[in-house]
Amino acid sequence: MESIYYIGLDVHKKSIAYCIKTVTGQIVCQGMVKAERRALRKWLVDLPGSWVGAMEATMFTGWIYDFLKPYAVELKVAHPAMLKAITAAKKKNDRDDAEKLADLLRVNLLPECTMMSEELRELRRILRYRNLIVRTASKMKNKISGLLMEVGAVYDKRKLHGKRYFGQLLERVEDVPESVKDLLKLSRSSMELFEAVQK
Repeated sequence: MESIYYIGLDVHKKSIAYCIKTVTGQIVCQGMVKAERRALRKWLVDLPGSWVGAMEATMFTGWIYDFLKPYAVELKVAHPAMLKAITAAKKKNDRDDAEKLADLLRVNLLPECTMMSEELRELRRILRYRNLIVRTASKMKNKISGLLMEVGAVYDKRKLHGKRYFGQLLERVEDVPESVKDLLKLSRSSMELFEAVQK
């Protein structure tokens, strides 16, 4: 029967610390690998055999999880807050973190969290970005109103964000410094850009 190896992966933006252990807890190998697909491909070739892995959920976990999952017997993601509570240590270093992940995985005590499918994560990413654009467009509308109020300009609040009315307003508004007009135009252009992206 083929041995299963337990791999703890401490994931960072540019590097991944790893620790490979046997079922009895003996360290087979530990080190660092670049957080790049090419480096991970090479690292996978050098693994001693079938493996299960664990990594903490971070901003960088998604693509690494998707890349490594097909090569693992099983790949798990640990809940960061629960992991911190279990492995509280005064001195933190990547090698120790990778070893702790390997041990928790090996003894079946890893505080696991659900990893969304790649499709759901993609959808969430798009929705979050769209939400950011909507909020930014709204801020731009408020900025336009605020600039006009700052200089005491009279305007129709209901029509302000209509393209035609806005153009006419800039032409007929009195006693408004050119610098404010430039800011109004810039805000309007930004708002239109954000609204176009929403469509």
